[in-house]
Amino acid sequence: MKHHLLLGVLYLLSACAATADDTPATSLSTDEIVARMAAHDLQRQSSVQGYTGMRRYVLENQKHNKRAEMVVRVKGNQDGSKHFEIVSEAGWKAAQKHVLRKMLESEAESSRPEMRANAKLNNANYDFALAGTDQLAGRTAYVLEVRPKRKEKYLFEGRIWVDASDYALMRAEGSPAKNPSFWTKSTHFVQVYQKSGPLWFPLSTVSVTDARIFGATSVDIEYFDYAPQGQASSETTLFSMEGSPNP
Repeated sequence: MKHHLLLGVLYLLSACAATADDTPATSLSTDEIVARMAAHDLQRQSSVQGYTGMRRYVLENQKHNKRAEMVVRVKGNQDGSKHFEIVSEAGWKAAQKHVLRKMLESEAESSRPEMRANAKLNNANYDFALAGTDQLAGRTAYVLEVRPKRKEKYLFEGRIWVDASDYALMRAEGSPAKNPSFWTKSTHFVQVYQKSGPLWFPLSTVSVTDARIFGATSVDIEYFDYAPQGQASSETTLFSMEGSPNP
């Protein structure tokens, strides 16, 4: 149940969920798509001072019929670092302490500027290959295969969907580049982003870990009430300053 490593990768992915560009591209190379993602990430960093938001975590283990929930307030700074405040907890106390709280600790660690550079979605950390295009929520997306250049816990292998107009992440799915523990057989995650006005924000994360003793354990994360610092949250102010997916 090493779900806390997943959030480092998930955090670092959404740094690429940037502001919109209304000029869609019809045919680009893999390198051009990745370069535009990076350019929009820099634009987002320079235009956003910080943010606040809320998350709801739900952990379920069917083998032991256990469930844990946690509601968390998150505050993000312009440099990408994040701070968490637990608002409420319910259910399986061992999972709260050893899984959900560890996830928050891992994500806070991976959000530090010196850590983010080693896990961003760029050519220094990943090899990319264009797999085609797809339609998500009525929008065209480039589908890229991503392969990590190193076996590290904050990198992942899988696919990303990049909006063909905004060059923001719409979806990411995959598995950690490095198995976090002998006791973990496999981990798979899917993270989905949503556009609101000209901005993108994380909508949900679903991860499933198959462990040798505990069996399959799922963690679902719902993101809500995201808003720039100092403003009330609304549909027009929601945005993402979360980072790239983090196993």
